[in-house]
Amino acid sequence: MVGKPRLHYFDGRGRMESIWWLLAAAGVEFEEKFIETPEDLEKLRNDGSLMFQQVPMVEIDGMKLVQTRAILNYIATKYNLYGRDIKERALIDMYAEGVEDLYEMILHFPLCPPDQKDDKMTLIKERTTSRYLPAFERVLKSHGQDYLVGNRLSKADIYLVELLYYVEELDPSLLAKFPLLKALKTRISNLPTVKKFLQPGSPRKPPLEGKRLEEVKKIFNIK
Repeated sequence: MVGKPRLHYFDGRGRMESIWWLLAAAGVEFEEKFIETPEDLEKLRNDGSLMFQQVPMVEIDGMKLVQTRAILNYIATKYNLYGRDIKERALIDMYAEGVEDLYEMILHFPLCPPDQKDDKMTLIKERTTSRYLPAFERVLKSHGQDYLVGNRLSKADIYLVELLYYVEELDPSLLAKFPLLKALKTRISNLPTVKKFLQPGSPRKPPLEGKRLEEVKKIFNIK
């Protein structure tokens, strides 16, 4: 019997977050092996587990996979969340890349120098409401279906809804003018597997801030 996927990362949000979401949406149970010290990270590097010396790393189906997109694509393919054909996969990838653009801005915000935070947040909010959310709202409006591609759940829907939760944490009013995205968020959140993931006590992590942020910076030697 093949064991559960084992996820190697620190105990907090970051690049593993999307992997947690995708596995949870697919109804896949997984184990977590937290990196708690610089020595834990160095051990993984020294034993050859990290091809590019970086995490996240996921042990699955006898492989040690690194690189977030490669991991997400493998999981999406394995659990039928990657479209029916090459055209659908192209759309799913295109939408996921769009999500990634804004996601990266939000992901790096906690590491922004204090004197740059106000300007950075202004830019994030501007890009959210004028570039990225309008684009996804138009996609849903154009075909009138429940999901972004092929009227079935895909990794693009899950990734987008994860982003919408991040946006809502920044400022709930940012979603006000996007009723179809709000409906998608509700629809995905009510899927039994996702609903379970969103409950208190689940593997979903709180925002990366305060003491937890300082611990992560120490692990990765971020000044």
